[in-house]
Amino acid sequence: MFSYELCVSFLAVACFIGIPRATAAACEPIRIPMCKLMPWNMTKMPNHLHHSTQANAVLAIEQFEGLLGTQCSPDLLFFLCAMYAPICTIDFQHDPIKPCKSVCERAKCGCEPVMKKYNHTWPESLACEELPVYDRGVCISPEAIVKAEGPDNPYYQESKCSSESSPDFPMDSHNGHCKGSSSERCKCKTVKLAQRTYLKNNYNYVIRARVKEIRSRNHDFSAVVEVRDILKSSLVNIPRDTVTLYYNSGCLCPPLTANEEYIIMGYENEERSRLLLIEGSIAQKWKDRMARKVKRWDQALRDQSRKNSMRRSRHSSQKHVSRQ
Repeated sequence: MFSYELCVSFLAVACFIGIPRATAAACEPIRIPMCKLMPWNMTKMPNHLHHSTQANAVLAIEQFEGLLGTQCSPDLLFFLCAMYAPICTIDFQHDPIKPCKSVCERAKCGCEPVMKKYNHTWPESLACEELPVYDRGVCISPEAIVKAEGPDNPYYQESKCSSESSPDFPMDSHNGHCKGSSSERCKCKTVKLAQRTYLKNNYNYVIRARVKEIRSRNHDFSAVVEVRDILKSSLVNIPRDTVTLYYNSGCLCPPLTANEEYIIMGYENEERSRLLLIEGSIAQKWKDRMARKVKRWDQALRDQSRKNSMRRSRHSSQKHVSRQ
């Protein structure tokens, strides 16, 4: 396995690998491991990067594994697979369908800053300028793709992105930021780590953990963490070991970074024995004093629960007496 630095250093070379365009061929099953989880399972060579076989495409796309590992954009894998293993349908065997320009822009906006840290820029071979715009051609995007329900139903539709919901995402020439980029689509609400929040949200679990990796499968995220300490657990047994935390949306909210240590507060799915990161969950960089705070807050939560229980009991008794 290449290190991230080595993977990034290979990007410029890998993206420019060019194989002479071959004679048009029929659709073939996807054999590129990184793309087997895409919503389509048939592709056609040569692809949009002019690789004549999937074996050649594999050598090139695998160089992006390090960049994918940074989770710089939830659109990156979809975009890469749409370029290296383009969707092939009965109606579009001659010219494989390209990804929409907006998908490319979102991937670029999220990942090019990471590449620049290692003195690389977005490859010219993956330039967004020549890709179809949502309202002027056939293209695919995560928002518009349709899964087939029968052999004659293609895996595509013309992009349904509208100027109101998901327009093409040009660069803002005034500030260099991406309009409508994935970072804006997935803007996380800030949840303040305080006693008031703790009492209000009544978290099922609180752990101290180091993030080992972030995983993405069809835009569903999960975080693999190494549990260092269990400050609270309610319904699910949490081992002091490697566990998986499951997000319930296509966004990394709350955001986590690999190799960082956090205090994480979330909820549990007892039926599936899962630890969840959902709206209201907290993940903040670990500080030693946090453990004492959580113990103090949890005691306050128990006291509050006890008072509420006593109040309900008195109220019930009064209602019973009044009926008599």
